[in-house]
Amino acid sequence: MARGDFIYLGERSCPALRGHTAEMAIGLSVHSIVVASPHQVSCPLGEESAILSLKSTIYYGLNPVGTRIWNLLQKPRSIAELRDALVDEYDVEADRCERDLLELLEKMSAEGLIEASSAAAG
Repeated sequence: MARGDFIYLGERSCPALRGHTAEMAIGLSVHSIVVASPHQVSCPLGEESAILSLKSTIYYGLNPVGTRIWNLLQKPRSIAELRDALVDEYDVEADRCERDLLELLEKMSAEGLIEASSAAAG
């Protein structure tokens, strides 16, 4: 997986995703719990997916890896759980997967496609 492997930045997505950097982070960590926002609709397109933000009316395209992540986001999970699932399914090092996953989830959160919360103390 390489940066940009998840969200298309072409005509099917939001140019606003360009330019988001780690400095714009909302504070996600591997312990954060993330889930797809209820303010969107999505559908599969073969091995890919399309997501429509109901708040902004912008739609996004996900490639097969992004689609797998999106499918995992349908239930609340920690980012560590997402990373572990991806490392098990794809030929990627855990550190790189974690960096790329955090970058994607930060962008998704900034666009209102996911909701995030801190892990419950326990």
